[in-house]
Amino acid sequence: MHSSKERKREFLPVFFLFCFGLALSEVKSKDGSNKKRKGADMKIIISPAKKMVTDMESLPVESIPVFIDQAARLMEVMRSLSYEEAKAVWKCSDKIAGENYSRFQHMDLKRSLTPAILAYEGIQYQYMAPVVMERSALDYLRDHLRILSGFYGLLRPFDGVVSYRLEMQAKLPQGDLYGFWKDKIAEELCRGETEILNLASKEYSRCISRHLPAHVRMTDVIFGDPDGRGGVREKGTYAKMARGEMVNFMAGRRIERLEEIVEFRRLNYHFSEELSSEYRYVFLRGPQ
Repeated sequence: MHSSKERKREFLPVFFLFCFGLALSEVKSKDGSNKKRKGADMKIIISPAKKMVTDMESLPVESIPVFIDQAARLMEVMRSLSYEEAKAVWKCSDKIAGENYSRFQHMDLKRSLTPAILAYEGIQYQYMAPVVMERSALDYLRDHLRILSGFYGLLRPFDGVVSYRLEMQAKLPQGDLYGFWKDKIAEELCRGETEILNLASKEYSRCISRHLPAHVRMTDVIFGDPDGRGGVREKGTYAKMARGEMVNFMAGRRIERLEEIVEFRRLNYHFSEELSSEYRYVFLRGPQ
């Protein structure tokens, strides 16, 4: 039998190690507040794509969008528009307008759902290549990737969605979508202490940057070519390709710290320390 003094001597080292472990799991910020390790809550934001597909077989739907009620409201607004009014919102051809007008008239937000990560068919998503990812990489996307959407607001990779056409910069008769969403998307994205890696276009990232809490760091990633004047010139198609490759790169390596993305060397891009800053990471195309 151990005496109470012996049990106390055995307990103290264990208790000390437990407390020491807790201390290591947090770091002190300059203002003295406790914050989680950098990267622990990092979120990657990307834009959606105009072209969408239905794929109910490749990967399962795991959840419904956080803002499904707001999407339902927008659906009713779009349904209330005449064909000409809807076409003016979309600013597209008759063929595309006809297809999307019919979509909204027959839309059911609870049936024939596709995981958001598979629903968009743009260049960025092709280079992201989620269909061929390993399970661990998909798990990474579930935890870290968020898709900004004019219709759904904010999407997790495995939220079930239907095909739609409604860009963030669209102007409805009742007002623009920035006014509709206000700070809702940023508030949901930044819930808790979060670091954001911005791979979205300016059109979409505006709904976050305008309402970014002071304690949240958002770092923009720029993919471009030297402009000959010490700056960077972005080219749309190449930038979209690189954004998709960057998500694939991060998922493949399970990157948890923002600084690790400087190792990205795909599509002939390399990190430019000279042109980068704390909140802006620049990757240039061409020889280093």
